[in-house]
Amino acid sequence: MKSDPATSAAPLRALGGALRSSEPVRAVPAPSAAALLLEEAADLLVVHLDFGAALRTCERAWQGLAEEPAGASLEVKCSLCVVGIQALAEMDRWREVLSWVLQYYQAPERLPPKVLELCVLLYSKMQEPGAMLDGVRTWLQYPDNQGLPEYRSLAELHLQRVLLPLGLLSEAEELVVGSAAFSEKQRLDALQAVSAARQQQTHVHSGSEETRTLNQEGSSSHKFLSLLTLLRQLWDSAVSHFFSLPFSKSLLAALLLCLLVLRFDPASPRSLPFLYKLAQIFQRIRDAVSPPLCRLPIQH
Repeated sequence: MKSDPATSAAPLRALGGALRSSEPVRAVPAPSAAALLLEEAADLLVVHLDFGAALRTCERAWQGLAEEPAGASLEVKCSLCVVGIQALAEMDRWREVLSWVLQYYQAPERLPPKVLELCVLLYSKMQEPGAMLDGVRTWLQYPDNQGLPEYRSLAELHLQRVLLPLGLLSEAEELVVGSAAFSEKQRLDALQAVSAARQQQTHVHSGSEETRTLNQEGSSSHKFLSLLTLLRQLWDSAVSHFFSLPFSKSLLAALLLCLLVLRFDPASPRSLPFLYKLAQIFQRIRDAVSPPLCRLPIQH
């Protein structure tokens, strides 16, 4: 039984029309060596968790890509970078990521947007956004990158993950105002974020100033109390030494003190009542301070 020609050709029409006998069969191109190494590196990374082998496989693939034209296998190159970055991060070698990527792309402005975004997220997560400051700044200023569809998202990422955490608020405002990639609403939201960061920075700065002032006041109070303690110790020592002297020497010391401080003249007749009262006072102090058994006889 013969089949209907219209019926037999229906599945082929669904794929773009009937295949004519004169048309050659289109062969699917075989994957390149770099693509095969990419699959191997991804398998080592995800399945076997052999991060060192995955990184070495990516580097071998890059060596093979060096012999190909510059515009060939762009997606493969980007994917190799993603696998290599992940392998370095898993081995706690994340500080080497930027230099490892740049050895293949030579300049920051040549980095693919996906690779640059991954680097920013990695360094931001590890609390070192400053490592990406110059690289992202160069990429955003490069004219060929400003027409890319990923430009706005990378500018926002640079604003939120690099400029604001570093406190570079003026540069953040210049980026938002001077870039045509932001819509009016996006520009307004970004400027509000910058304003909020500036207020927080001012609050933190004023709080640190108050803390510094309190610390200085506390230090001054501590020094003053230490000085008072030292003066009291010196006074106690002087008084103890003073009362340990014989009575006549104590009286002589008091008389010398009066001579120095009050400019007292012992030769004046008007000074005799004062001297008599001073002797009585020292006698009473000596009687009150010294116990009866330990009291020394007065030496005239």
